[in-house]
Amino acid sequence: MTAPTAETPPVLRLRHLSKQFGGTRALDDVALDVAGGAVHGLLGHNGSGKSTLIRILAGYHAPEPGGELELRGVPVRLPLRPGQFRELGMAFVHQDPALLPALTVTENLRIGAFARGSLGRVSWRREAAQVGALLAEFGIDCDPLARVERLRPWQRPLLAIVRAVDEVRRLTAAQGVRDGLLVLDEPTAGLGDASVERLFAVIERIKAAGFGVLFVSHDLDEVLAITDQVTVLRDGRVAGDGLTRALGKDALVEMIVGHRIERRTTAAATTPDGPPLAAVRDLRGPGVRDASFSVGRGEILGMTGLIGSGFAEVGALLAGALPARHGTLRIADTEQALPGLTARRAIATGIAYVPADRLRTGCVGELTVGENIGLPVLDRLVRGGVLAPRALAEHAGALCRRFDVRPADPTLRLEALSGGNQQKALLAKWLQLMPRLLVLEEPTQGVDVGAREQIFAAIRAWATDGAAVLCLSGDHEQLALLCQRVLIFRRGRIVAELAGADVTEERMAHECFASAAEQPV
Repeated sequence: MTAPTAETPPVLRLRHLSKQFGGTRALDDVALDVAGGAVHGLLGHNGSGKSTLIRILAGYHAPEPGGELELRGVPVRLPLRPGQFRELGMAFVHQDPALLPALTVTENLRIGAFARGSLGRVSWRREAAQVGALLAEFGIDCDPLARVERLRPWQRPLLAIVRAVDEVRRLTAAQGVRDGLLVLDEPTAGLGDASVERLFAVIERIKAAGFGVLFVSHDLDEVLAITDQVTVLRDGRVAGDGLTRALGKDALVEMIVGHRIERRTTAAATTPDGPPLAAVRDLRGPGVRDASFSVGRGEILGMTGLIGSGFAEVGALLAGALPARHGTLRIADTEQALPGLTARRAIATGIAYVPADRLRTGCVGELTVGENIGLPVLDRLVRGGVLAPRALAEHAGALCRRFDVRPADPTLRLEALSGGNQQKALLAKWLQLMPRLLVLEEPTQGVDVGAREQIFAAIRAWATDGAAVLCLSGDHEQLALLCQRVLIFRRGRIVAELAGADVTEERMAHECFASAAEQPV
């Protein structure tokens, strides 16, 4: 690693960075240096301030007065204008690589130049040759004229990273510099081990080219493998920093959670007393590897983990929204092979699935509340071969009143409701089918306190009536309030189970990070 000196200032230097949102201080006097030719890890639990810091660098948030920013030793006035980061030599790559699948590799890597109108008349042969040389520089074996949709999934984040580096070089060429700052925000989420290794090889080449890399991650193994230095945020403040090799896993975990975690052996996932209502065996699919678990009648089972750990994909796999490669699901006396499962078949089997993204995948926002609620039961609302608007309105209105959807007007467009009332409408939509297994992803995300309690009450009532409920969430407070058991995921597998008195926010946070710390490097 190249340590910053008076002669070689860091690529990025932040001092006294603070940000207030109402009564919450998201960042409090944060300092951070990222050296050129080094990878700097940024760690912290959800809500620690990592995202706020990144958004300030990207110009989305204005920090409180007094914050200082230097790039290559040159002071830069805060706040930054939206998009100003590009001309300052910074680039951001997030989990979504933001590539256009229908365009070629060359077109995607040159799209920024197109947007700025700086290419003039295009010689595609020359552009493809230059892109080929760029890919070769970073060790990526890829046809510059191939459409992105035909590439392997692991190649796409690599292209996004190389595109970001190339754009920084082009925009800072007039300043006579070739380095810059690359911010990678959870770039490995959803990637397998082999793909992560390829991504790390590209990062090493970027580091060798003189760039400073800010690597934001929850994964301690990855941070230890790729970073030179690390900074840990907790509750908006710097909880600790230093050379990665000098800290190690135990010290990092202690910084993240605030105190030492006791190592303990955690039993494999068990079945609650009595025969399970739903049992999944050897589930394999995108993000999930050989997961087996059972949910009892009347039980609310939680699943959680770090970003990219696989718990968030379980619901879509069980509902036929993602293709499973292997596994079986037994509900009561009916067994269903999960490969080839369709959404229609899942509903017929007795599964109701409420995804996290309500407006994109959970409903049709442009339709009315009544139309959304009525979609699963349209055959019940037909009169003389034609959908009866009055029957639909009466049916949906009754459900709106039952679930306290406000306003209880089925003629309103669903997207006009608040987040909490949208969620209550979705629960009404699916619970009318009397599902035996209710699968919920982040059920109170973006919901106010009052609606949250109503949604909790509806979930508990459904479990009390004898259904099985699976709640997938990164909100540990929510899981502690709802669940009798919680399963912890890591790299697609269930690695720990909490039950009874151990189902607390603190223990869940401990297990998420301790399961990472207990893995061999």
